[in-house]
Amino acid sequence: MFAGWAIALTLVLFPLMAGLYWLGRRRNGRFSLRGVLHYTDKPLPRGKLLAMAVPLFLWMMVLSTALIPLDGFVFDHFFTWVPFAEAGGSATTYIEGNGRSAMLITLVVCLPLTGISLPLIEEFYFRGFLMPRIAHLGKGAPVLSTVLFSLYHFWAPWTFLSKLIFFFPGPWFVWKEKDIRLSIGMHVGSTAFSTVGGIAALALNLI
Repeated sequence: MFAGWAIALTLVLFPLMAGLYWLGRRRNGRFSLRGVLHYTDKPLPRGKLLAMAVPLFLWMMVLSTALIPLDGFVFDHFFTWVPFAEAGGSATTYIEGNGRSAMLITLVVCLPLTGISLPLIEEFYFRGFLMPRIAHLGKGAPVLSTVLFSLYHFWAPWTFLSKLIFFFPGPWFVWKEKDIRLSIGMHVGSTAFSTVGGIAALALNLI
């Protein structure tokens, strides 16, 4: 089921990516994201990028785990009517109960999808395309970007509050530093790392 969800979400978001390239073709006469995505023209020096992206990555990894009890509390008090077993945050939460081989194959299949491609497309749209177009809101732009991104995860509404908390620094520093690679490093880095961690744990019989 989880792999089916990942594939379905891919089928939804890849047309969105195609739409961004279509806008780029209209603007540039070729398939390009130049002028469509912003916060790419003045990249931070590599040293500063790493000095900021690594703490953001660690922030998201630590806080998303620390806030799992909050997700569980919201789920237990407001969303028990949803046909879902429990609210969890590990790489294997949504596939537990299946055989080890099935879980391992599912994570391997999902690594290039939910681990890399989908969060990258989300960053392109929410930070590279949408946030610059609400820049007139000033400091409200990264706030609204985070709220919309959290609401977009409608299939797990009990995670809305925790996402606001652990995800906000990414949009904030992209808005402040004008470099989308900061949130890409935080977001894609954490999802890829979590998925690879789940694969390694299953392969080594650690879980």
